[in-house]
Amino acid sequence: MLHHALFKELMRLLARLSFLASLAAAAFLASCTTFPTTSTIYHVTAHRPHDPSKVRVDVSLSAQNVYVMEGDRCLMAVATSVGMNSHPTPKGHFHITNKIEYKRSGSYGFRVRGEKVVAADAGANIPGKYVGYPMGYWCEFAPGYGFHQGFVHPVPRTHGCLRLHGEAAPKFFALVHEGTPVYIASTQPEDATIGPKVERVDDSKTPDPDPALMITSGAFQKPTGPLLTD
Repeated sequence: MLHHALFKELMRLLARLSFLASLAAAAFLASCTTFPTTSTIYHVTAHRPHDPSKVRVDVSLSAQNVYVMEGDRCLMAVATSVGMNSHPTPKGHFHITNKIEYKRSGSYGFRVRGEKVVAADAGANIPGKYVGYPMGYWCEFAPGYGFHQGFVHPVPRTHGCLRLHGEAAPKFFALVHEGTPVYIASTQPEDATIGPKVERVDDSKTPDPDPALMITSGAFQKPTGPLLTD
């Protein structure tokens, strides 16, 4: 019985050391670089506006594209994930109301209790500290709705927000400001001219990131190069 108890204690200790090692690795990644939470690097070109006050955002729900425009000049055009039929992205004319670079969800996330990190809604009856799911480079355009970094799928997938893949999110964040107009409709004039040139991305088969990483700053993906080009 003594040998059995020692064996169980050894296994428990090894499991704890393994967990601590994973957190240490995540912290190292967060301090040196950021861990890519998406499957591939989505290289995006974003042009610096001549007059930031003239920037507007056109969103096409049918094409699932975001066009950042300055008059007739396209500053950035990227794929996005839009709201599902049960949680549609609102249509209409809006403005960017606030920006938070390291935003976390107040509804969906994780419960952290000792060595355990489990996915959980904020209101779930699960013990432990709540840590929201990362929604980096948040740009809110309506109460509870915003553009943010995350997985992009070829079909509507979100609860109404507009997800931007990888480095598209920080570049979008750099282009807009509080007050930037946002126009969301089923189609946009840019669909015919700019839309066919937009690079597509499909994260539908990308595995979920390690929860131990997602509760750290390493969950926010940084761009691989300069934010804006002239």
